[in-house]
Amino acid sequence: MVGLGDNLRLAVDAIQAHKLRAALTILGLTMGVSTLVTVMTIVQGANLFVEQKIANLGTNVFRVARTPFAVVDFTVVTKALKNKTIHLDDYQAVADQCVACDAVGASAQANISVQRGNKQMDDTSIIGYTPNMVGIDTRTIDQGRYFSDFEDRHAEYVCLIGSSVVEQLFPGVNPLGKTIRTGSLEFTVIGTFEKNGSVLGQDQDNFAIVPLGTYLKVRGTRSSLTMEVKAAGGDANFNSAQDEIRSILRTRRHDRPGQEDSFFIGTAQSYISLWQSISGSFFAVFVMVSSISAVVGGIVIMNVMLVSVTERTREIGVRRAMGATQADVLSQFLTESIIQCIIGGAIGIAIGFLCAEALRRFTSFPASVQPWVAVLGVVLSSVIGLFFGIYPASQAAKLDPVNALRTEVG
Repeated sequence: MVGLGDNLRLAVDAIQAHKLRAALTILGLTMGVSTLVTVMTIVQGANLFVEQKIANLGTNVFRVARTPFAVVDFTVVTKALKNKTIHLDDYQAVADQCVACDAVGASAQANISVQRGNKQMDDTSIIGYTPNMVGIDTRTIDQGRYFSDFEDRHAEYVCLIGSSVVEQLFPGVNPLGKTIRTGSLEFTVIGTFEKNGSVLGQDQDNFAIVPLGTYLKVRGTRSSLTMEVKAAGGDANFNSAQDEIRSILRTRRHDRPGQEDSFFIGTAQSYISLWQSISGSFFAVFVMVSSISAVVGGIVIMNVMLVSVTERTREIGVRRAMGATQADVLSQFLTESIIQCIIGGAIGIAIGFLCAEALRRFTSFPASVQPWVAVLGVVLSSVIGLFFGIYPASQAAKLDPVNALRTEVG
């Protein structure tokens, strides 16, 4: 019985003897594995990014609004636009009556253009917040302060701005105490926020936060509010807070028993679940495409191994004549196939990780390089090598040594 070390040596010698053929054999599998690894790192990174950025709610924070926060069926949105708006008195009722709520804030949002001197930024989000949103919102203040209850009640023209607004309108200048303008209105900058980055190419730092009282004064009291609710703590209170608010709002909005809520509650998990359902579909398609490429690489390996068996008929005959068993020949050719696949898989993993790292460094598209993806790539390439190497190896093992020597001599 030939040992594993001898099989490895024979396989390496055979690959080195036909370097070009081995390189072309490995290429197909390399492309398949690199595509698979790249796709998996991108999808895993995107899922992590969504958890951190898009669903940037705390574990005990949820939102309540007139329209849904994240859907794939736009008929739901169209239907929701017929719902009553959520007013300031609805927010006050929830804040006063919700026992399981630790804090209840409110917000409203629109897009505007802001200017400073001859510089202008378009599609800037102006967000109206209640003062207690400082303890609910996940944004972190970089400089300055948050606005006070007094400034909210008196609708003062003060604001906090995102890092993109700072970079565009105040390059090299401390923005605190300076003003920005929208239309004929001027807002004094009292604070700035740390950079959040982009979500799939969309800038998350192009915003200005103002007191909600100021927002309603500027944009009108008909704006529908979004309630930002922080539960008192624990899963039980988190669910109880949602139930309490659902009961309060259904009563105020006269939702009949058995009728759907005329408002929507969004949690971090609802955002993540929606994203995972979307990304899962894309992931399945990409995996299918990359798997086809890997299978094609395996078929190429099988064809080349069959050619190799034909060319090495005399070698097989000599080995059989010297006492090698069918199992020895089978293991030799299987080892050769698996080694080529592992080499191709390793190169594919390296290329996939390099592509993912390049995407993470040079674009806003997220990628997460995780060790288990590399392990999966090695396992996949080994399985392909074993599966597509069995037939050529069995053909080599079945060769009759006398006929093999005869055929080669003739």
